[in-house]
Amino acid sequence: MGATGSKLEKALGDQFPEGERYFGLENFGNTCYCNSVLQALYFCVPFRDQLLEYYSRTKSSGEPEENLLTCLADLFSQINSQKKKTGVIAPKRFVQRVKKQNELFRSYMHQDAHEFLNFLLNELVETLEKEAKSGRTASGNLKPAEKKENGVANGTAADQDHPLTWVHKIFQGFLTNETRCLRCETITARDEKFLDLSLDIEQNSSITSCLRNFSSTETLNAEDKFFCDKCCSLQEAQKRMKIKTPPRILALHLKRFKYIEQLGRYKKLSYRVVFPLELKLCNTTDDAPGSESEYSLFAVVVHVGSGPNHGHYVSLVKSHSHWLFFDDENVEIIDETYVQTFFGSTQEYSNNTDHGYILFYECLDAKTT
Repeated sequence: MGATGSKLEKALGDQFPEGERYFGLENFGNTCYCNSVLQALYFCVPFRDQLLEYYSRTKSSGEPEENLLTCLADLFSQINSQKKKTGVIAPKRFVQRVKKQNELFRSYMHQDAHEFLNFLLNELVETLEKEAKSGRTASGNLKPAEKKENGVANGTAADQDHPLTWVHKIFQGFLTNETRCLRCETITARDEKFLDLSLDIEQNSSITSCLRNFSSTETLNAEDKFFCDKCCSLQEAQKRMKIKTPPRILALHLKRFKYIEQLGRYKKLSYRVVFPLELKLCNTTDDAPGSESEYSLFAVVVHVGSGPNHGHYVSLVKSHSHWLFFDDENVEIIDETYVQTFFGSTQEYSNNTDHGYILFYECLDAKTT
């Protein structure tokens, strides 16, 4: 990595961002699923900033009790405080903690990067909620003003049992599930929280069409009729799901692994799905705050391989004005147009098995506020 690191520094030259660090992550035997997600999260600036703040607060009061959050904060701080601009970090303590807390990740088998992202964000939320509920963090008792400062609040979106954490503030959005009775026209709406959205994909499609399909109207009839409270009986109905509150960071998971009944197993869909560098949400409710917001792509977790049970993960990240390719220990600068090679294939069987799997978009409006 020394040669790779110096090559990267040479390639960036005077354009190397002030205070930024580009470090590869050591692989501990099929831990690429973890490394690729960690790189995407490290270059999610609001997430990194909050995590480093958390690290500073906890460290100033002595050694906190180890959990996944403290291990991740320690890892990010380790990268951020390196004297060198490039190199390799071994996230050993963090990986050990992941395996300790979740037996799913203990084997050396190929793991799913999306499952890992879900597990990680939910674990961080749980830890922060516990600290908020007990009215304290590792740095001591928190007054209401300090809670606000530390990104913990109680409001309409979160009750006393589930305080709103800084992870929520970054990743959480709200969906509204609307069901319209076709007999009396009454609309029943139910809100749901999400930290990421999983999208069905089709051949030669785009993220916009995937989002549109996600919110398409579905008719409930025959055995799937809806019980209408107003009619007091089962009725035919139409339902749809729309984004009510868009998140600051929009994480989109492309459902590339599909169970094929005839085969009796999961198969990877290599479909070509275009994901633009700039995205405008097409499936928000009419009254959604920031429904006109534009999002900018800053990270892509890529699955390399022809099937769901084997393969490799790499990540592409945008840092300042350039794109970087992270493959475990190796880091390279890439041209923006190279991102397009990960859209997928127009043919079912292709030599290109490198496909975008998880996309991370940041709201441009949130960036300027």
